[in-house]
Amino acid sequence: MASVILDRVTKTFGDFAAVNDLTIEIRDKEFLVLVGPSGCGKSTALRMIAGLEDVTLGSIFIGNRKVNDLPPKDRDIAMVFQNYALYPHMSVYDNLAFGLKLRGTPRMEIDRRIGEAAEMLGIDGLLKRKPKQLSGGQRQRVAVGRAIVREPKAFLMDEPLSNLDAKLRVQTRAELVKLHNRLQSTVIYVTHDQVEAMTMGSRIAVLKDGILQQLESPQTIYGQPANMFVAEFIGSPAMNFFDARLVGKSEEIRLEGNSFDLKLPASKAAKLTGLIGKQIVMGVRPEHLMERTNGHRVDGDVLRAHIDVVEPLGSEAILTLKTGGKDFVARTAYSSELRPGKEIDVVVDMEKVHFFDPNTQAAIR
Repeated sequence: MASVILDRVTKTFGDFAAVNDLTIEIRDKEFLVLVGPSGCGKSTALRMIAGLEDVTLGSIFIGNRKVNDLPPKDRDIAMVFQNYALYPHMSVYDNLAFGLKLRGTPRMEIDRRIGEAAEMLGIDGLLKRKPKQLSGGQRQRVAVGRAIVREPKAFLMDEPLSNLDAKLRVQTRAELVKLHNRLQSTVIYVTHDQVEAMTMGSRIAVLKDGILQQLESPQTIYGQPANMFVAEFIGSPAMNFFDARLVGKSEEIRLEGNSFDLKLPASKAAKLTGLIGKQIVMGVRPEHLMERTNGHRVDGDVLRAHIDVVEPLGSEAILTLKTGGKDFVARTAYSSELRPGKEIDVVVDMEKVHFFDPNTQAAIR
């Protein structure tokens, strides 16, 4: 295995920059996820690493070798695609063996690699079948197996789970993580699904409009987002944003909004004394909002809200709420008392709120 480095890489199509000055070092044996909305440049970046797209500016290194001018077959990488790309007229065995045969790999070595990969993936009983005789999950395992038998320096995966149903996607997600732990391989994984990114990646690179927004561990991305885009994109349901003004004195700072007046805890206030009197954006995740119920002490400040929609999730409920003309979402314990039209008190966990500059949208630390 090997590290993969993108050094100030840019890819343009005419006047449009699909990837703009992207610098990332994917460490040896790391599982790095490139995540972002459609059109953010993540698949283009992956295709440049694979050699399927030319680099306009910058350099790409696999191991210690610059690969800008190398054809895909000489880069020692293996790709797993969204549509599996299996040969329909070939058996599973022949699909797995095809690339090795082209490289002149001896038959005994092919048998060894296929046997090990098939056992690892649980497809050793499917080697004589054709792709049309397989389920979607089985086809995906064959596509992954075809990459594994190559024993490449890096695996490149372009939204490999997007064609699977929800249950199978969760199952296969866990299998890929276990597979990575077993192989100790370098994996670069592209997805638009932030849940996949959070659960699979050892680090996450968040892209927007071809520009890297943040590169950190999943928990750092979740707990310390670099800006409003990252804060809203990572987390489900998305973070809520409220326009507010900081008022008061250093010993007691409050957030004033259209329909709320919230006191900042000392741990937050100490970092914001220089912004008293200024506008600010408060961000709060739905899971850090909960209904205040009688007989239950909940730490935090309170705002009054009107319930528009209740989405039961068993023990929890997603509430779409409104306060001062502002819609927001809370994730709270389910109660049969929660119903549209009801007014409730919502407790804000003020230790967990985030603050952003309304002009630059950057996080205020």
